[in-house]
Amino acid sequence: MIMEPIVGLIRRFVVEFFNGHNADICREIMEPDYTLRVGDTIISGRDEQYRPAVQSQFDQFPGLGMTVHGLITNGEQLALHFSEHGASGGVGGKVACWSGVALYRWNGVHFTSCAAQEDYAARRRQLRGAEADPIAEPASAPWDTAAVGSDPTAEALVRLWLERGGGSATDGILRDDEHLGLAAPLVFVVEQTEVTELFSAGSEVAFQVKQLGRYVSGLAEGAGSDRLVALFSAGIVSVVDGSVSSGRVIRDRAGLLRAVTAA
Repeated sequence: MIMEPIVGLIRRFVVEFFNGHNADICREIMEPDYTLRVGDTIISGRDEQYRPAVQSQFDQFPGLGMTVHGLITNGEQLALHFSEHGASGGVGGKVACWSGVALYRWNGVHFTSCAAQEDYAARRRQLRGAEADPIAEPASAPWDTAAVGSDPTAEALVRLWLERGGGSATDGILRDDEHLGLAAPLVFVVEQTEVTELFSAGSEVAFQVKQLGRYVSGLAEGAGSDRLVALFSAGIVSVVDGSVSSGRVIRDRAGLLRAVTAA
């Protein structure tokens, strides 16, 4: 086998569709009812909603590109850690780089759905005047990733970790842009957890989660609140010796800010 079939499909997504800005590729790699879930937003229908949504990003960032930093798959599902980067308005525009995590499902031929989260709060910070964030190191050979069987034990450990809040700012997990030292760590007290997507490839586990809780601090424009609000996240973490030891998590801080500042 030269390439895992599902990896070959995501390669076409990244190289031909996204970096090539060729929307026609969607019809070759996605089912007509393809659905994207980002936070509490659902974009359903490849041609009716998904392609116009991505095209609006291409219009805003004419040179928009994607760099893959990590990829895992068990052959049935696949997850990417990536960055998107480009200049708003094209040449001479404000440059931004923001990270994301996306989990894909397929039916053996085409992608059927994606559960993702992108760091739109970091993008907004850069477009408002900050210097562009550095692009993390690219994966050396993402398209040569081999499928690894699922590990139910690792999945159970990550579910428990999420139910207990998903760790803290000092546990070695890279969250959003906090590791760049550009923002105070987000403090959010989790009270309820709903795991909306989760799968493993060996000891690596990818997830999307909705957590209800109370915001304490970390959003520059939002004061702490006693109201119960939702925080959506997606991540890829590694389980070593029975505990979550490393990984990348992207949280919907932009959506959280809207929630805590809503009347």
